[in-house]
Amino acid sequence: MNLFQAIILAIIEGLTEFLPVSSTGHMIIGSSIMGIQSNEFVKLFTVAIQLGAILSVIVLYFKHFFQSVGFYFKLLVAFLPAVFFGLLLSDKIDQLLESPLGVAIALLIGGIILLFVDKWFKDGTIDNPNDISYNTALKIGLFQCISMIPGTSRSAATIVGGMSQRLTRKAAAEFSFFLAVPTMFGATSKKLYDFYKNGFEISSEQVNLLIIGNIVAFIVAMLAIKYFITFLQTQGFRIFGWYRIIVGGIILILLLSGYDLHVI
Repeated sequence: MNLFQAIILAIIEGLTEFLPVSSTGHMIIGSSIMGIQSNEFVKLFTVAIQLGAILSVIVLYFKHFFQSVGFYFKLLVAFLPAVFFGLLLSDKIDQLLESPLGVAIALLIGGIILLFVDKWFKDGTIDNPNDISYNTALKIGLFQCISMIPGTSRSAATIVGGMSQRLTRKAAAEFSFFLAVPTMFGATSKKLYDFYKNGFEISSEQVNLLIIGNIVAFIVAMLAIKYFITFLQTQGFRIFGWYRIIVGGIILILLLSGYDLHVI
């Protein structure tokens, strides 16, 4: 993976991580088009650049992280199901990651759901994510576990979960952003631990790619989050549903055409 490819992947990460469109699906298309061959560093890179995206949430919502201790406990409650099921099903998840077909199907199903989610949950009354109960936080955390199926989208799963618990679109999206911080930090930490545990080393050139990738992901994610919230309040999820269906369809067409797609 060269510098240009690293920057493109970081842009894809920053754009798609917090939108309900599946960053995994976009990574499949992007990496395959650029001819990036999967290896341990590439796998590490695609996870580690999430740290830049995490930082964008902390910067944009700085005040929220210092409002109350209860806020952290609610995030913890919402985060615990992912820890439990992530450890329990880690081998199965790794198997699913080897299936671009599964990603395409998840994109299509999720897209169909997003076409109707605004009608299903249009009566949200909780407009501040800090006002949710611990029970609601746990339920949203359980919804997040659905995103362990590659192609589902962590953002989509948690936002739909929040709206099903009477959060407004804005509040559901913001809580999804907040929940991403411990979830993505945990995933990145585990990936780094596994990388070094298995005896792999990072060269100085690869360190530079990680630094640049995180900077790019940070900048792009900040812009994506700001414009996503504004767009969501006025337009809803329908356009994201159609977009997911198109991306899933593209992956299916490429697979049926014999194109060599791979999940990195």
